Amino acid sequence: MDCMIAVHLEAGAVSIRDKAAPERAAGFALLKTRVAGICNTDLELQRGYYGFLGTPGHEFVADVVEADNSALVGRRVVGEINLACGRCEFCAIGLGRHCLNWTVLGIVKHAGAFAEFFTLPEANLHVVPGGISDEEAVFVEPLAAACEILDQVEIPRAEQVAVLGPGKLGSLIAQVLRAHGANVTVFSRNMAKPRAAYRFVVDATGSAEGLKEAIAMARPRGTVVMKSTVHGDVPVDTAAVIVNEISLIGSRCGRFEPALELLKSRQVDVRSLLHAEFPLGEAAQAFAEAAKPGVLKILFRF
Repeated sequence: MDCMIAVHLEAGAVSIRDKAAPERAAGFALLKTRVAGICNTDLELQRGYYGFLGTPGHEFVADVVEADNSALVGRRVVGEINLACGRCEFCAIGLGRHCLNWTVLGIVKHAGAFAEFFTLPEANLHVVPGGISDEEAVFVEPLAAACEILDQVEIPRAEQVAVLGPGKLGSLIAQVLRAHGANVTVFSRNMAKPRAAYRFVVDATGSAEGLKEAIAMARPRGTVVMKSTVHGDVPVDTAAVIVNEISLIGSRCGRFEPALELLKSRQVDVRSLLHAEFPLGEAAQAFAEAAKPGVLKILFRF
């Protein structure tokens, strides 16, 4: 296994390249990708987010080919995307997702899962239960990001919550919050949005305009959870935030355990978010399809 094919992003172009297969370092697993999903962050990387150059992809299901832990070999896994050093002050308090020396699968200095093979630390891996299909398990990473909201913000059951953005992440967030017991209203771009109406508003629009709308919808001393990753500056009316004493909460990755439990217990439906599948060799077409308005999850099938 000397070489493989992988997606390559550079200057906005999507191509397929022959690349050397990765070498497995101690403590890492060599993974063979089964399926991988394109998310909005991948599209933003294509547009220049993080100045990205290389192989993206962080939503995946894979088989463990090699590992120090022999019990992992041959198992079907998903994996947390943040690679922590284990030595810095944030790692010491259990916040490896905010490691001072971090790398991130398919986003920051670590080649991603849009390739036949890739590596991740064995500590990042979670074995997928047998009752969860590949098509469902590929949603664990974004589903965990949706679950992160409940780790950051205490939302009472039956509370009214607004979610801006009816796309992939917005739908997952709505399902997670409903499973928690919240009363969720999802707003699309063209829907009328009441001003100063909600104690909790989640922006999952993936647009620069979404945060402005979310702030306008939050009532005084309300909370806006920011889930959108957008390439470029996002203008914010700080006067509205200050005068209304609105809390802005940045929210990113989450723990995989609650996401796997939601899938296992059938409390969320992710299959309805599947749009189409492409072979890896048709990566340019897959990215183009994923970027179309209204398109939900695009998968690469290996």
